[in-house]
Amino acid sequence: MSILSILLPDFLLIVLGFVLYRRAGWGLEFWTGLEKLVYFVLFPSLLFYATSRTPFDFSQSGRLLQTALLTTAAGIALGWLAKPLFKVGPMVFESAVQTAFRFNSYIALAVASRLAGDAGTALMALIIGFAVPICNMAAVHALAHRKGGLGMALAKNPLLVATVSGVLCNLAGLHLPEIANATLSRLGNASIALGLITVGAGLRGNDTARPNGIAAYFIGVKLLVLPAIAYFVGRWLQLPPLHLQLAVMFCALPTASSAYVLAARMGGDGPFVAWLVSAGTVASAVTLPLWLLLVT
Repeated sequence: MSILSILLPDFLLIVLGFVLYRRAGWGLEFWTGLEKLVYFVLFPSLLFYATSRTPFDFSQSGRLLQTALLTTAAGIALGWLAKPLFKVGPMVFESAVQTAFRFNSYIALAVASRLAGDAGTALMALIIGFAVPICNMAAVHALAHRKGGLGMALAKNPLLVATVSGVLCNLAGLHLPEIANATLSRLGNASIALGLITVGAGLRGNDTARPNGIAAYFIGVKLLVLPAIAYFVGRWLQLPPLHLQLAVMFCALPTASSAYVLAARMGGDGPFVAWLVSAGTVASAVTLPLWLLLVT
C-alpha cells in the first residue's frame, strides 16, 4: 500500500469537515452534538472492540509502549524547557505547552487501521490508553492553579475507560456475544470517518496576532523532534517494523482539539491554542507522509 493511499483518504475527510463546517450551515449545535457522539459513544466502542479481541504479545508490546511513553515524556520536558526562552503574556505558555506532547487520537487510529487493520488499531489503542492519563496530567498541571479534579476527570475519560476495560477483558479471556461484537464493530467503523470530519470542522484560522516564535517551537517539537526521538529509541529497542511504524506515527501526530477545550475551561488562552492545533494539523499533512516514508 502506498503512502499516498494510506494518508490521503484521512486528510480528505479532514478537508471535508472543514468545508462542511463553513458551507453547510448546520449550526454549532449540530457539530457539538456530533463531536460528543464520537467522543462518548463511537470512539470508545472502537477502542473496546479492538483491545478486547486482538491477541497481544506483551514482550513486544511492552517495548512499543516504552518507546511511545519515553518519547511523550521527552515532549513534556522539551515543552517546559522552553519557558525561559519566550517572554509571553499571562497563561499563554501554560496554555500552549500542551501542544508539544498531546496527540489526536482520531488521526492515530485512522492511520493505524490503514497500516495494519485490526491489529494496528489494537496496538495504537493500547498506546492511547497509557498515554492519555500521562498527557492529561501534564496538561492540567500547567493550569492546575485554576482548577482541580484531575483524578475524577481521568476516571471518567471514555477513551481511557474503554481501553482499560478492553485490555482487562482480553487478559481475562472473556468473550462478548457475537451480536454485541457486531454492534461494537459497526459503531467503531463509523467513529474514524466522523472523528476525522470533526477534526476538520475544528480547524481555526489566525485572525489575531500570535507569538510566532513559541508557536514554531511547539509545532516543531511535536511534528519533527518527537518522531525523530521515537525513531531512534525504537531502533535502539529493536522494535519490529510494524511497531516502529506505529511508534513513530503516534509521536508525529498533531495535537487534538481537546487542548483548546482544556485551555478555555481553565482560564487559559483558548484562541491561541485553537490556532496552534489548527496550524499543527495542517502542517502534519506534510510531515506525516515524510515520517511514514522513513519507516516504511
